[in-house]
Amino acid sequence: MALSLKPLAALLPWRSKSPHADELYGAIVAQARLPVFYQGFGVPDTLEGRFVVLSLHLFAVLHRLKDGGSEAATMAQALSDRFTADMETVLRELGVGDLAIPKKVRSLTASGAGLLQSFETALGEGEEALEATIAGALPGDETAARAVSARLTPYLKRLVRHLEEEPVLELCAGRLSHPDI
Repeated sequence: MALSLKPLAALLPWRSKSPHADELYGAIVAQARLPVFYQGFGVPDTLEGRFVVLSLHLFAVLHRLKDGGSEAATMAQALSDRFTADMETVLRELGVGDLAIPKKVRSLTASGAGLLQSFETALGEGEEALEATIAGALPGDETAARAVSARLTPYLKRLVRHLEEEPVLELCAGRLSHPDI
């Protein structure tokens, strides 16, 4: 019987299938945490606002990976798994009880998946649809959300275009660059 040198590998499936998923997810999170989104773009600096900004960045990367072959599909799944694990961590930090975590994680995961799919659909429908979808995802009143969305939409489109020019293998290697904001 072989002794595993990585006893936690079974508990962290994204690491074994896509070794650079943590790096790529870290780069996505770091970009989403930039103060410019909350101070310059006007996204509410709340849990919900940060969730939307993180989802926008995750969407752009997953959008790029979707037609990139099997390695890209493995990375996309690893990022989705990492996102789910991150949501669990956030809930625990907020003090959600252990018994409620699975239900809340399922709810957040379903909400996040729906949001990512709505971004994908809206991207294909044009700028107005994308702007409306982003506004609908943002917390706060509709007027403020529309104003923020009007600033976020061109950024998201630039990010998607930028990533389309990047080799998929760069993303699979955990390397992510962003356009200027």
